[in-house]
Amino acid sequence: MRARDLAVEYETVSVDSDALEAARLMAERRLPGLVVLDELGEPKAILPASQLVKVLVPPYVVEDPALAAVVDERHADRLCEALAGRRVGDCLSDRAEPPPIADPDDTALEVAALMARVRSPLVAVAEKIQVPPGAKGRAGTRFLGVITASRLLHELLGATRSPKTP
Repeated sequence: MRARDLAVEYETVSVDSDALEAARLMAERRLPGLVVLDELGEPKAILPASQLVKVLVPPYVVEDPALAAVVDERHADRLCEALAGRRVGDCLSDRAEPPPIADPDDTALEVAALMARVRSPLVAVAEKIQVPPGAKGRAGTRFLGVITASRLLHELLGATRSPKTP
């Protein structure tokens, strides 16, 4: 099975998308993360849900988790206000790497190796767009979809099922 066969449509956001809306999208759809596209529509990063959670937690609590016990529920319920007025790009880690990208012709094993190497629950599938010499347009990448770790596991486990004997 090839990456193009494993890829599914997936929610994307841009670096300029509203961070609170991105958080709502993740929560409502129970997504482990979102693919962030740059201004040209090319995969720029993966925004894990855990990164948005980290933005919600005050820095002093991250440094000293014991302080979480002294924050009352009324204030804890308002943590999401930290996302108000922020863009998705503001919530990306300073060390955010480009997302792992598989070529549409990559095998399931190549995708699994990539996913394992970068420890990402998502791998973008994109094809390179080549512009012939002398033609107008620009080379780039066309986003096709995403392979999730759960989808990949489902396919790999399905391949290990033994055929039923009559």
